[in-house]
Amino acid sequence: MFPADVFRRTKQNIFIGKNRFGEKGIHLAIHTPQVIVRGVLDFGPLFPLKYDIMGPFALVPFMECRHSVWSMRHPVRGNVCINGREYSFQNARGYWEGDCGRSFPKEYMWTQCFFPGGSLILSAADIPMAGIHFTGIIGVVLWRGKEYRIATYLGARVVKIQNKMVRVKQGSLELDVRLLGPSGQPLKAPTKGDMVRTIYESASCRAFYRFCKGGCTLFAFETDRASFEFEYSS
Repeated sequence: MFPADVFRRTKQNIFIGKNRFGEKGIHLAIHTPQVIVRGVLDFGPLFPLKYDIMGPFALVPFMECRHSVWSMRHPVRGNVCINGREYSFQNARGYWEGDCGRSFPKEYMWTQCFFPGGSLILSAADIPMAGIHFTGIIGVVLWRGKEYRIATYLGARVVKIQNKMVRVKQGSLELDVRLLGPSGQPLKAPTKGDMVRTIYESASCRAFYRFCKGGCTLFAFETDRASFEFEYSS
């Protein structure tokens, strides 16, 4: 646990004590009675989206949570040592996103995954706005160099959310995602500005993905290297 006064942000970097996180990479220097971490990871060229993942909602004031995607896929190289054990990152891939706001959505799902030829991110969430609630969708499938944007502001809708599975449609596009394992590790999340909520995230888990266009399957695969959060009661 770090005290608030060691957090500092500049235009390109976030500092937490001696730790630095930025678009060029990460520098880690953690020394506590429980864990000792040191290392440097260098990022290659970032792969940003063509425009803000929030689309026109980026201009809407008073939203409880705003999402950003800084890079869909970039090279990562370096080494990290955790409690004496070395981890080497050579020809690895990185994904970079962020959230800001006072509360996570009451119900939501999120997933991110790399796969041969691309990467993807999808989130569906309960969005309160002007006294009403709706299910908002933001997602991107990067496939063989082409960006497929899936979002509420482009007409995307949720067809099904249940049993850790989500299906969304937008015109001729259809994306299915399913968490195949347990709900993951507990994390603290904000509620009205206080970190009092517990959510569950699987940073590396089994999941299934299928992406179709015009009734034709562009890809379908199962992986054990997905990231997933499913905070729906169904």
